[in-house]
Amino acid sequence: MRGLAMLLAGWLLCAGAQAQVPDSGRWQELRFGADEVVERMEDRYIEQVVDLAAAGKLDADRTLLHRLRYVSATLIAAAIELKPEAADWPWEVHLAGAADIDAVCLAGGKLLVGAGFVRRLALTDSELAVLLAHEVAHAIAEHSREFLSEAQLVYRPLVPVDVVMLRLDSDLSLQLRLAWLSRMQEREADQLGMVIAHRAGWPASAMLSFYRKLADADADNGPGEPLIASHPSHASRISMSRGMARLLEP
Repeated sequence: MRGLAMLLAGWLLCAGAQAQVPDSGRWQELRFGADEVVERMEDRYIEQVVDLAAAGKLDADRTLLHRLRYVSATLIAAAIELKPEAADWPWEVHLAGAADIDAVCLAGGKLLVGAGFVRRLALTDSELAVLLAHEVAHAIAEHSREFLSEAQLVYRPLVPVDVVMLRLDSDLSLQLRLAWLSRMQEREADQLGMVIAHRAGWPASAMLSFYRKLADADADNGPGEPLIASHPSHASRISMSRGMARLLEP
């Protein structure tokens, strides 16, 4: 009986919890708790923000930071309507002067946006809303939690989240095995982000103009695809944004 109880306990740990992505209702299998994932992501965010501040590259452009926080506030409000528990998250928004940062929103609502990226694309507030809404969508869809959960299953069931994060940082083969999930999550963040931007009151036309600017910027950088293509093609994203714009604002 003791052996059976231990086996059952192990199965329950592996099974994890089920959740649904806002708006689409897609079911997810989540093996790590939300709080532990948020805590680990917050640690990484704080470390990055502290390093940027020490280098004088944090929130340097106050005008752009004001725009960023104004736009993100509208999106956060719309996101909370879709996921009410996000109202309790410690949302935070910062602007980075580092050239290697475009935009990210970590679990728990930690936004970091690259000033150079926004300037290079010459984003209007409406286009900035599309960019930020995509990142906010990742957070409320709990993509980090889902990705880490799937990585644990592929790598070694029952290992703690810290081990999985370290393994993902260094193991290219594990990243390749999870590339399908990255691509699916990026497509989902595109679609959910457009819904969030629309619900926040931003024009659907900005969806198409943003993804066209993104495609043009990448074309200017010359040919070359990353080893792990985690995002949909530009043609696919432009087609989706055109279709979403027609659906949301017929």
